[in-house]
Amino acid sequence: MADSVLAMSDDQRRAWDTRYAEEEALWGAEANRLLVELATDLAPGRALDLGSGQGRNAFRLAAQGHAVTGLDLSPVAVEQANEIAAEHGLDATFVAVDLTAWDPAGEVWDLVVLAYLQVPEAVRQRVHATAARALAPGGKLILIAHHLDNLSDGVGGPPYPEMLFTEDQLADDFTGLEIERNEKAIRPTENGDAIDIVLIARRA
Repeated sequence: MADSVLAMSDDQRRAWDTRYAEEEALWGAEANRLLVELATDLAPGRALDLGSGQGRNAFRLAAQGHAVTGLDLSPVAVEQANEIAAEHGLDATFVAVDLTAWDPAGEVWDLVVLAYLQVPEAVRQRVHATAARALAPGGKLILIAHHLDNLSDGVGGPPYPEMLFTEDQLADDFTGLEIERNEKAIRPTENGDAIDIVLIARRA
């Protein structure tokens, strides 16, 4: 399949730009609770946040001493994140890219984060393979997403099965890494419990 077919459409990019322009903290100001728990004890290094949005997770990692690169489809979100990082003196840089077509070109990071990155099913494996290639030897990958079971038994999240993950899918996507954890995680919200999936993997 050609890259032009795999790439996100201009309509999708504009839709995200509109959402981010309308709300300064679309996903809240605080970093994701699960990511905070999983990344708190990690030694500072180079971190890559794929689908960084307005930067809430990247800011937390930068505050812990990581040098963070955030990549997101939306130029609006990227501009907002860069402004906040500069205002607070955080070591975080954000760049607008289409992750379905992006390649690290040999560059690697000690920590790669994918937090609720929503990509079409047709390119999921490609994006995950790219994330794995971006991981340095000994580095850790943390993926947090909506579990498929959230569609019927949880709250929130996209209502599209193709945007949700299962343990088997993630195990297949990251066969080249040493998987340390791949399981459901319950995330309490004010509207009830959301069902997430957490994968932690390491490059040998």
